[in-house]
Amino acid sequence: MQGEEKERQKKEKERLGGSRQESPSSPAVAELMTSLKRERLHREVTLALRTGLRDARANFSFLRIRGLRTILSFLRSVADSDSAIRLFRQTQSIPDLQVVPVIFQNTLRQSKSDPVLNLDCILSVEPMQITSPATDSEVTLALRVLEGCCLLNKESNVLAHQQKAIKVLLTILLTRGVLEQGACLDALIAIMLDSSANQTDFEACRGIDKITELIKNKQADENIRLKSAEFLLLLIGHVNVRDRPPMAGIHSDIRRLLGEKCASLIWAASQFGSTLDPEQRLTALHIQAGELTAYVSYSSPQCPKLYF
Repeated sequence: MQGEEKERQKKEKERLGGSRQESPSSPAVAELMTSLKRERLHREVTLALRTGLRDARANFSFLRIRGLRTILSFLRSVADSDSAIRLFRQTQSIPDLQVVPVIFQNTLRQSKSDPVLNLDCILSVEPMQITSPATDSEVTLALRVLEGCCLLNKESNVLAHQQKAIKVLLTILLTRGVLEQGACLDALIAIMLDSSANQTDFEACRGIDKITELIKNKQADENIRLKSAEFLLLLIGHVNVRDRPPMAGIHSDIRRLLGEKCASLIWAASQFGSTLDPEQRLTALHIQAGELTAYVSYSSPQCPKLYF
C-alpha cells in the first residue's frame, strides 16, 4: 500500500511539473499569446479596410464620406503602432484592400457632368445607376486619406502614380475651394516624397508654374498663398539634397518665375535645413513663406531674407 501511495504521489508531482512548464511565463505560452494577438490585429485591420472601402465605392456621396471617415480614423489609429503599420502595408499588396485606387476612381477623378439620358436608358429593363457628384467635404476627406496612405506606405505612392495622381491633384488645386486646396497641397507633398515617378510627373505637368500662380494670385485665400509658398520652399529644399533630382529643371523654372536674385537666395537658404531642430525649422518655414508671398505681392526691389 505504501508503495502504491508513493507511486501515486510521484505521478502527481510529474503532472504538476508539466503544468508549471506551460505557465504563462513559458516561451510556448508567450509565443501562443503573441500569435493570437497578431491574428486579432490582422482581423481588425482587414475589417476596418473592408468596411471603409465598401462605403467608399458607393454611388451616393454621403455613403462615400462615411467610408472615407472610417478609413481616415483607421489610418490615424495605426500611425503609432509599428505592428499595425506593417499589417497595413501588407494589405496594400492585396487588390481588394488597396485604398488609393478606390479613392481616385470613386471621388477624386469623378466626373462632375450629369449623366446623359437617352431612350434606351429609359426603356431598358435594367435600372440605370446614377452616381452623385463628390462634395467638397468628400474630396477633402479623400485627399487626407491619400496623404495618410502615402506617408505610411511607400507602395501607395506607386499606386498613386498609376492613377495619374499629379495631374488629378493639380486640377483640383486650381478648380476647387479653399478646403480642398489646402488638403491637396499636403497630399502633393506626401505622394512626391521619395517618389521619382511622381516628381517627374509634377515637372511634366508644369506644377511649379501652377504653384507660383497661386502664390501670385492676390485674389486667392491668404492661407492658401502661404501654404503654396511653404510647399515651394519644401520642394526646393528636397531637390537640393539629392545628387540627381528628377526635377533638375526646377532651378531654371524658379529663376524664370521669381527672378534671378530671389531664386538664388531661396536655393541657398534651403541648404541649411539640417542646422535647425524640427520646431525651429517649422517656424522658419512659416516666416519665409510669409516673406515670399509679400515679395511676390508687392514686387519689392529686394528679395526677402530666407533662412533655414
